Amino acid sequence: MSPSFFFLQGKKPRDIHAILTENLEEAPSYDNVKNWVAQFKRGDFSTCDAPRSGRAKTVTTPEIIDQIHELTLGDGRIAAKSIVEQLDISRERIGSIIHEDLDVRKLSANWVPKCLNAEQRRQLCQSSKQILEFFSARSK
Repeated sequence: MSPSFFFLQGKKPRDIHAILTENLEEAPSYDNVKNWVAQFKRGDFSTCDAPRSGRAKTVTTPEIIDQIHELTLGDGRIAAKSIVEQLDISRERIGSIIHEDLDVRKLSANWVPKCLNAEQRRQLCQSSKQILEFFSARSK
């Protein structure tokens, strides 16, 4: 059931949309139908997306997530821009993976997990105390 078939029968976009909505579980929106009818009037009867220029869309895969995880574990101070250059993925996708999939955030220029377990909190406190002792000893 092609929208172009109904267009060639002389039906209006509202009628085409009503027919598609009535007969399909997931019908296209009325705006899509209007755009298709405008294309049909220009002689373009394709309802598929045309190829576009620019960077190819990358999908968040477990492999990409693992690569980003390894990079942030290897160097906690690594910048997202550096990850973008190494993996050739958009900055927005890197940010999404880091904050949503890996659930980490930037803290004092380091990537730190948002939710630390008890052992991680203990280690963090111990390290912080050692650093404070080191700097207080140097400043005397």
